[in-house]
Amino acid sequence: MNELSLYILDLVQNSIEAGASLVKIEIAEDLKEDLFTITIEDNGRGIPQDVIDRVTDPFYTTRKTRKVGLGLSLAKQLAMDCEGSFTIERLEKGTKIVLKMKHSHIDRPPLGNITETLLALITGAPDVDFKFCYKKDRNEFTFDTRSIRDILGDDIPLNTLSVLDFIRSQLESGLSNLTGGVNNK
Repeated sequence: MNELSLYILDLVQNSIEAGASLVKIEIAEDLKEDLFTITIEDNGRGIPQDVIDRVTDPFYTTRKTRKVGLGLSLAKQLAMDCEGSFTIERLEKGTKIVLKMKHSHIDRPPLGNITETLLALITGAPDVDFKFCYKKDRNEFTFDTRSIRDILGDDIPLNTLSVLDFIRSQLESGLSNLTGGVNNK
């Protein structure tokens, strides 16, 4: 995968398949510490403790549709390649994955189009809520689908075209303000 947003897409799809109703995605860029961190936390079924050590093995998967599970193993390898770390933690309810990389590492892929990634996730799983937080040094942008759902009620799904257009504008505006117009790089 050549963009970090594709790793995020893959890892969050695991959360959705695990029955999560809330997925928290946090991206943190700390230029002072030269650190790029992606944290994904969900309230799904969680990964059994005895399986956590095996889930980053590319030849281990719990899926029935294929015999390899590459998402977690590729993410771990990327973290190692970028002088970082990769951790998976079983929560009381759900799973937390933290991918840390050296921000300036030459092998760290660009973020890619995180707005389109989030829209794809919302479109494909309109019943799941997503809390997205992007921190860049001391600044922060947060977006939470629960606030939109509170306004819309249960009658209008999040994947309605006009709602998706609104979400896109909110994400693009927030990210642009955070990055000073340099978005998704």
